[in-house]
Formats: sequence, structure tokens, C-alpha cells
Amino acid sequence: MSKKIFVFSVVLIVLNGCAKMKPINFKNTVPLFILEEYFEGKTHAWGIFEDRFGNIRRQFSVDITGTWDGKKLVLDEKFIYNDGERDQRIWTIEKINAHTYIGTADDVIGSAQGKAYGNALNWSYHMNLKYGNSTIKVHFDDWMFLQSSGVLLNRAKVSKFGIELGTVILAFVKSEKVGALSNNSVNEQPPDTLVFQEASQ
Repeated sequence: MSKKIFVFSVVLIVLNGCAKMKPINFKNTVPLFILEEYFEGKTHAWGIFEDRFGNIRRQFSVDITGTWDGKKLVLDEKFIYNDGERDQRIWTIEKINAHTYIGTADDVIGSAQGKAYGNALNWSYHMNLKYGNSTIKVHFDDWMFLQSSGVLLNRAKVSKFGIELGTVILAFVKSEKVGALSNNSVNEQPPDTLVFQEASQ
């Protein structure tokens, strides 16, 4: 391979790696994810926080109650972490059109911007996140993907000044499908605002 071809190939790889995934890329995927329909009623989730080095820092579960009035969705999220800490976040989400949502919560700076196409929804927002006895401002690039089984997969990249701090991964299931398993996990485990710990050096 000549040097010119090699350089061109490297440039293509870099450009492809820099291409940002967009919600509209999923416009033809199924099942269709309609946020207010999925989260109306009771939902349960299990999640982990993985730092930028791949270490699992926290595990948690979430009990969610959703109320939809035809215009706004209110999500009451109650978190329980595996260390016994409990927390709560209440989201108010307004549906602007078939593809656009705006969400607010006490620790969200300004508002969260949501775009939905096909089975995917992407949230982008800044948040004041607990860090020890204070808070830090971080950015969330938050993706949700509805599966044919009814499981909703959620992956959120957390960053500050463009530097990735870690990833939050969750799996959501409607509570009626979880049954006794949901009841046990809620009683035994996990709440919301993540507390980041410095990775071991």
C-alpha cells in the first residue's frame, strides 16, 4: 500500500469515528418508541455506572411512576443504590411534536432536548451532579432503544469539557412484567443522582 493510500485510509477511519450518531438514523426501526406511552404507569429499571476506565462504580435500581395528561409526562423516579443510598428525581417532559421532547428536573441545567425516531430516543442535557459534598456540571448524551420484548435499553455517556467521565447503562421493564422480581429488587436495592468516585490510579 502506498503512503498516500495509507494516509487517505487513516483519514477516512478518523472521519467515520467522529461522525455523531443521530436519532433520524433510526427512523425505519421498530418497534416504535413513544415515550409517554411506554412510561405511563409503573416501570422498573436496573442500572450501573461504569467509569472511563471500565470499572463498575455503582449499581442501582429505579422505581418509576409516570403520569401523562395528554401534553406533559411527569416521571417520579425513586432510586436505591447498592450501598443503601436513596434518592429521587422528578422529570416534567413536554411533547412538542411527534419527534421532539423538552424535559426539566431540579438538577438539570436549563432543559433536556429529546429527539425520537423509530425505536430510538436521544436526550442531550447538562446536569448538576452530586460529587461528594458538592456538585459538578456534566453533560449527558443519553440514548434509549426499545426492544421487541418490551425491554427499553438506555446508555448515557457522561462528560465534562468534552472529556468522558463514564457511562450509565440501564434496562427498563414495565412493572407488571417484572412481578415478584421487581418487588424484591426495590426492597433490597437501589435512587437517582449519581455520585462519581475518582477512579483508582
